Amino acid sequence: MLKGTKAYSIFTGTCPVCQNESMYEESNPYKISKIFNMHNRCSHCNTKYKIEPSFFYGAMYVSYAVGVAFAVAAFIISYVFFGGGLMTSFIAIVGTLVVLMPVIMRLSRNIWINLFMHYDKEKASKSQKSLD
Repeated sequence: MLKGTKAYSIFTGTCPVCQNESMYEESNPYKISKIFNMHNRCSHCNTKYKIEPSFFYGAMYVSYAVGVAFAVAAFIISYVFFGGGLMTSFIAIVGTLVVLMPVIMRLSRNIWINLFMHYDKEKASKSQKSLD
């Protein structure tokens, strides 16, 4: 993936403006006690992640869509490709959603913040120059 695209920021969890730093204090989403811990601002471009109070509540709507996408993928894989029955497919869907819940939550937050913020080449290059 090319740096500077929304997909890069969404899948890596980096700052949507400069894409030089992770938004999350802990990179592993499976450390459940730290799953919601985010930096307040980007240390490179000073972008404030929480635009307003309760900003990330909107990510719940995105989470629903991402969860449905994972559930459909689990159904297709278990039912169509492996030829499992409906009960097997149901178990596969539930298992997929439970196991991937932290990933779905992070992806949803990343998508949500990228809807409102955009990559800024100037801020990214300024922050790179200040690091040198």
